[in-house]
Amino acid sequence: MWIADGWKDYEVIDCSNGEKLERWGDYILVRPDPQVIWDTPKHHKGWKKMNGHYHRSSQGGGEWEFFDLPKQWTINYRTLTFNLKPFSFKHTGLFPEQAANWDWFSDKIRRAGRPVKVLNLFAYTGGATLAAAAAGASVTHVDASKGMVTWAKENAKSSNLEDAPIRWIVDDCVKFVEREIRRGNQYDAIIMDPPSYGRGPKGEIWKIEESIHPFIKLCAQLLTDKPLFFLVNSYTTGLAPAVLSYMLATELREFDGTVHSEELGLPVSSNGLVLPCGASGRWESR
Repeated sequence: MWIADGWKDYEVIDCSNGEKLERWGDYILVRPDPQVIWDTPKHHKGWKKMNGHYHRSSQGGGEWEFFDLPKQWTINYRTLTFNLKPFSFKHTGLFPEQAANWDWFSDKIRRAGRPVKVLNLFAYTGGATLAAAAAGASVTHVDASKGMVTWAKENAKSSNLEDAPIRWIVDDCVKFVEREIRRGNQYDAIIMDPPSYGRGPKGEIWKIEESIHPFIKLCAQLLTDKPLFFLVNSYTTGLAPAVLSYMLATELREFDGTVHSEELGLPVSSNGLVLPCGASGRWESR
């Protein structure tokens, strides 16, 4: 398991009975987590005195209940600053477990000894984009949501990366990749964090089990002759790490590299255990 244990402004304090108790900077949130199937005693005072609580609805979805929580605040990870705000379906605008991947590919970019072009697909609020840019890469950031791209730009400005070589693209990721192939553009590295289910700006439907392998195959056509890395994230429980490895090894076999896939995890400060948070597949050059 790859564990994101470099945080100072974020921690999972405890988790029990379908929920996790988290500290985001100075604020305590309780949010649902389907992985938390155990029911352990809730001794920490945060369970009774939180700043925000997302209540899941039996009909699907849910709603936030706030107790002295600002509409927006920031937290830091190394040199990066992220703007947080609670919004639809329990999210805050950041997936802290991804820091394990940020550290991995940032080191690869710094050690490359050459300019590195990164394509970040389903790029959300820009965590991976900013980590890659801070490491010295030029990045193309693609997301179908205009609001998410605007949020990512805010994070770039807060992280003093507003002048970094980042291209901000609002587009359906599949259609963008198809156009890039036609244009003859290439990248040294690709990051993708696809949703389990989603719709593009023109109603395009994405179902990860049906779409992920064809998309990896398509994206492989964008790689340079000597690519640096290819990262695929999955929060879909049906896609085990071994499945990610199989797809990457199959579609990148013409390149000289290795594949490893693992679960991602966050340490739980109250008990020393690790909360699983999806999986990642990493192809890297030898």
